[in-house]
Amino acid sequence: MHKKIIDQIKEASVLELNDLVKAIEEEFGVTAAAPVAAGAAAGGDAAAEQTEFDVELTEVGGEKVKVIKAVREITGLGLKDAKGLVDGAPSIVKEGADKEAADEMKAKLEEVGASITLK
Repeated sequence: MHKKIIDQIKEASVLELNDLVKAIEEEFGVTAAAPVAAGAAAGGDAAAEQTEFDVELTEVGGEKVKVIKAVREITGLGLKDAKGLVDGAPSIVKEGADKEAADEMKAKLEEVGASITLK
């Protein structure tokens, strides 16, 4: 049963995962932000050795259509999902990317005027 759920999560888009987190938070009265913040505060030394990065679109900039196209190229999302991700900024474009891939995504998005944060 758990494997089936994990497989479904692996195949979900960023927007679908975001909606899932919100639904879980509402259903169980919890927040996903607290454990992440506590883990980041406790792992000060781990930040120096970070090998995986989340690419966050913090601001869209003036070229929204170009940003949507870049997000589609990076994520493989359809137009509707990519537009939703861009409209929902700040939002995570890619989770768990290695340093090289994260830097490449950041460069592509900044090239079209977006502001990106690597976490």
